[in-house]
Amino acid sequence: MKHLHPDTIPSLLYANAAGEITDFPDLKMAGRSGSRFSLPEKADLIPLPEGSELFVLPGRDPVGIDPADGDAARLDINPVNPDEGIQAVAAFMAPAHTAIFSASYEKQHAEIPPLPLFAYTAVGWHENRFWVAAFRSDPDMRQDADRFQPDRIKTKTITKLKKFPDNRLIQHLGKCSLTYSCPAAKNYFLGRWEAPLPTSPTCNADCLGCISLQKSGCCPSTQDRIQFVPTADEIVQIAVPHLNKAKRPVVSFGQGCEGEPLLQAKTIEKAVRKIRLETAKGTINLNTNASLPDAVERLAHAGLDSIRVSINSARKEFHSRYYRPKGFDFADVLASIKAMKQNKKFVSLNYFILPGFTDDPDEFTALCKLLEHYEPDLIQLRNLNMDPDWYLTDLLHAPKQDPMGMRNWLDELKRRFPSLKFGYFNPALR
Repeated sequence: MKHLHPDTIPSLLYANAAGEITDFPDLKMAGRSGSRFSLPEKADLIPLPEGSELFVLPGRDPVGIDPADGDAARLDINPVNPDEGIQAVAAFMAPAHTAIFSASYEKQHAEIPPLPLFAYTAVGWHENRFWVAAFRSDPDMRQDADRFQPDRIKTKTITKLKKFPDNRLIQHLGKCSLTYSCPAAKNYFLGRWEAPLPTSPTCNADCLGCISLQKSGCCPSTQDRIQFVPTADEIVQIAVPHLNKAKRPVVSFGQGCEGEPLLQAKTIEKAVRKIRLETAKGTINLNTNASLPDAVERLAHAGLDSIRVSINSARKEFHSRYYRPKGFDFADVLASIKAMKQNKKFVSLNYFILPGFTDDPDEFTALCKLLEHYEPDLIQLRNLNMDPDWYLTDLLHAPKQDPMGMRNWLDELKRRFPSLKFGYFNPALR
């Protein structure tokens, strides 16, 4: 593929106080891995994927690499006009892409508030284009930007909202489609691929990086949480037609606009049984923190095909510090995986990726032990949507060794576990 990687390492990017972005050719872009800054390799870099966004990072100076000596260099003054101020720049990548390095910056002072709940990938400039330290982690095009035509989405969404005025769940998904631009909701209204089935307004965890509920004064959540529990019939009215008619159909409980779906296991179980009475087509999936293994067992018997278990770490202490669970622990998560595998169901790990933490050799060892013992089928390589400084500080991450590097991490996992799949999305199993 032309321009798969650059012929040299791109230049550092920075922005002024007004958010105007430019490059600084005297420094190369740097990649951050935990607290370390380094020069990416050319093989680490791909063109900025279509549908990605560039963010400026207030209160943070960009860090690049000095080509003269290879050392990290902080750019704390705007080189063109010192009076215009300076900010670091990061990329928020389109779905199906996973970071190799985070954006490189240093805080201008210790007390600046955390960044909003997005992922921040290293980005640079070369040959009139932006380059990111990342790789495509799933060839599935279901959320690619060129697959969505705004006018068609609006027409299809409004048409269905008018057709089902009494179905609260369809009305909720209409807001997700039109207001929050949720790709899964859009795909539901377009009648294709994976459709969301949010069910739970409550949660039994208090995740540091929860995208649907944050305490006042922290950072804004990126979407509103659903305020009601839909009935089984409201769920069925969405799921059955989608499973019967969509291409590679999946319906998924557990979305970014809700809490923990297992807290509504009775409703979900009733809905799953009703769905399977009407159709055997497609995949019924549950995205979950896997906190209630008994509920997972019941859902497996009811007809659930797969679960996606969200974890930030394969180590109990770091899992607990991120999820801050209420009434469950990491042993319950593992028991839920075991329950699904014993019922011959499909298990994905929604494994949050943060360079410097994910590829910490101790984390890698713990993940390998989990994979050996519980044998999940797929790892979904999802970027952690959270300020890296906030995450690493609150988790008390103090690595004993240098990170492996994300490409080495992935290559070694593939070598050790040849049957393990890697991707980004919930797969259509039938």
